[in-house]
Amino acid sequence: MKAVLLLLAMVVPVAGIAQEYPVRPVRMLVGYPPGGGMDTIARVLAPKLSEALGQQLVIENRPGASGGVAAEALANSPADGHVLMLAESGTLALPSVNPKVTFDPVRQFAPVGGVCMLPMAFVVSAAFPAASTSELIAALKASPGKYSYASPGVGTLQHLAFELFKRRAGIDALHVPYKGAAAMMPDLMSGQVPIGVISALAAMGPVRAGRLRAIAVTSPQRLPSAPDWPAMAETLPGFSAAPNVFVVAPAGTPAAAIRRLSSVVEKALASPDVVESFAKQGATPTPGTPDELRAQIAEEVKRWAAVVKDAGIRID
Repeated sequence: MKAVLLLLAMVVPVAGIAQEYPVRPVRMLVGYPPGGGMDTIARVLAPKLSEALGQQLVIENRPGASGGVAAEALANSPADGHVLMLAESGTLALPSVNPKVTFDPVRQFAPVGGVCMLPMAFVVSAAFPAASTSELIAALKASPGKYSYASPGVGTLQHLAFELFKRRAGIDALHVPYKGAAAMMPDLMSGQVPIGVISALAAMGPVRAGRLRAIAVTSPQRLPSAPDWPAMAETLPGFSAAPNVFVVAPAGTPAAAIRRLSSVVEKALASPDVVESFAKQGATPTPGTPDELRAQIAEEVKRWAAVVKDAGIRID
């Protein structure tokens, strides 16, 4: 009997501690400034997660280095479940692109769960002689090195998506990096740089106005919000370069905390108002388990590292 009582005395406090999580507000790091797509997604999720966790979820913007500043901060945070990060695929490519980046997404991130997919679109200026992926490939093959393409910067996922396209299609084009997506739009719409990779949401207005032509989206399937825009995978089977958004915690975060966080994120993504808010951003919810996210992160790190190496991309 004494042994049983002693065992109960040991188990009950541990169970109590597990049930208490979280014991204070939870911070969610976002590697981009307020007002952008990632920040908007975080602020759509925050009220739902706060309600489910019983503690306030505070959004903390840590812009810089395409999410690298926030990722470094997460990797160096206490692994107690009170610091999270809303990360995306571009962050996973950073260690391959930037030699100054020291975090390891596979080793230093504890996957919590998927959030959504934010597809991008390949677009061309209205005067460009191509209206489909096959026609774009034909135009670039007919005039190697003649045409240029715009991206928001070296090492961005838009840049890597076009480099992946070059590898798969066997074509070439000159990269013209800009300082952000907004800076490249005037030159893209005027045709000064005839090809670009931008978010599908940002493409919708100019395409409807006839200023740009949508060639294809980078998601594996067509978008519900733009069903007439083909997926590039319809011409290049298996092509996928859609940024995935997900939640991670520092490696070593207790399994009980990860399970609870994963559960509340999945529940939030099923909420009709969250689905509606995401749709306005062009985002598709992608709930997933920690194990599924772990496999996805490992695959994306490997895929983008191969693109970076083959293309010789490097931020000095």
